[in-house]
Amino acid sequence: MTLLSRVFGLLRDITIATFFGATGGTDAFLVAFKIPNFMRRLFGEGAFSLAFVPVFSEYKEKRDKAALKDLIDHVAGTLGGFLLILALLGMIFAPALVYLFAPGFADDAQQLQLTADLLRITFPYIFFIALVAFCGGILNSYHQFAIPAFTPVLLNISLIGSVFLLTPYFDEPLMALAWGVAIAGVAQLLIQFPALIKLDLMPKPKIKRGHAGIKKITTLMLPAIFGSSVAQINLLLDTVIASFLITGSVTWLYYSDRLLEFPLGVLGIAIATVILPTLSRQHVRDSAEQFNQTLNWALRLVTLITIPAAVGLFILAGPILASLFEYGKFTAHDTYFSSLSLMAYMLGLPALICIKILAPGYYARQDIKTPVRIGIIALVSNMVMNIAFVVPLVKIDYMAPHVGLALATSFSAYINAILLYRGLRKANVFRPQDGWPAWIARISIASIAMAATLIWLKPNAIQWSQWQIMERLSSLAGLILVGVLVYCVLLWLQGLRPSQFKNQS
Repeated sequence: MTLLSRVFGLLRDITIATFFGATGGTDAFLVAFKIPNFMRRLFGEGAFSLAFVPVFSEYKEKRDKAALKDLIDHVAGTLGGFLLILALLGMIFAPALVYLFAPGFADDAQQLQLTADLLRITFPYIFFIALVAFCGGILNSYHQFAIPAFTPVLLNISLIGSVFLLTPYFDEPLMALAWGVAIAGVAQLLIQFPALIKLDLMPKPKIKRGHAGIKKITTLMLPAIFGSSVAQINLLLDTVIASFLITGSVTWLYYSDRLLEFPLGVLGIAIATVILPTLSRQHVRDSAEQFNQTLNWALRLVTLITIPAAVGLFILAGPILASLFEYGKFTAHDTYFSSLSLMAYMLGLPALICIKILAPGYYARQDIKTPVRIGIIALVSNMVMNIAFVVPLVKIDYMAPHVGLALATSFSAYINAILLYRGLRKANVFRPQDGWPAWIARISIASIAMAATLIWLKPNAIQWSQWQIMERLSSLAGLILVGVLVYCVLLWLQGLRPSQFKNQS
């Protein structure tokens, strides 16, 4: 379902790129959409889910159904009330938020006003989507992953539909996209209700001061608001700096980030979503060995796919962007500059996905402070590297400063991942099982062979831009298929078999 969501996400981005290109208006919409999306990561699937799921799992394992339902009702009332106030404040203070998150827009009054107008429509999305994450956390704890993972498809369908159906009704066509976001929020929440009713866990919002479960979730959530969202804060800092750079920088970063999010979502977030309730249950049951086996299994699986994915996306950055987006108002110029930042992001993809797997090792044990401390170190490192990388690139004509922002994100991700790994080892929570050096060696050999094959077969950028859509897509599909076959054959020849991926815990 996550894969389906990412496919529709690509179709959405193709539609937006084709109709709107990389303009100041597109920059305005992406900022207006990124702000509530950032809030979603904080109060929805980010800090809230990481605090809620372990406590919910504890209630589920150790208390009766009435206590569990009481927790759900009071979380719904407390979270819903907070989100409603937050949404209203966001709509009222939209111009101030634009100044905060995209200060570079202050020099263009028209762009600033457009961004604020779009934000007033998109900001209530946080109310609905955070409640969607709440409902999804309940369903995931009952091993019902399909519906929560499917809900992003509704956002993508809504945005695609708004481009074709709503744009004729607005003087500013980008307003249709903003309303598409708002409509999607309602639809994503409603689709959760039938499954909750079937489990007899449909929330009935209540508010009670001093509720023990709420206090525990809040205690875990407050530090997690920062710790779980370091990557998102890094991306927002990139947006702030990019708003000062040449027109199109925000959009170039957005499209390269979207392709980064594809493997990150399909693999990293999907597996993290599955293992968090499992790890929480194993921790409650004091199953330390199974806890360790689950982490080892998840890391083996993500390294198996992440390393070749990063190599392939790095080599094929230009062809992929051209095949997906270089139509209509999205030009070869935009493809080139987007590909530079995509290649920079790919350097950090393995670390970004490992963060998604290692962090639940802390959250499942209700240890929030350690990843928060590590997140602060990574965030400060990212800020320093942003300046260190952007300034020199300003002086290089054929490069663009926004590439420095992507590089900083990648390098700070490695700092984050290494510190998370060291912390789990030091606490004796994670112990690498036998065979890791041989595992990495096999993957590296197969990835190198795949890379050599792709470099040999890849046409040049000029030829790619001259092709029509079917020529581009068929050639890209052929390259990807050949790359996958070379990778899999090399793994097979080295003795790797599908049975080795089974999670023994």
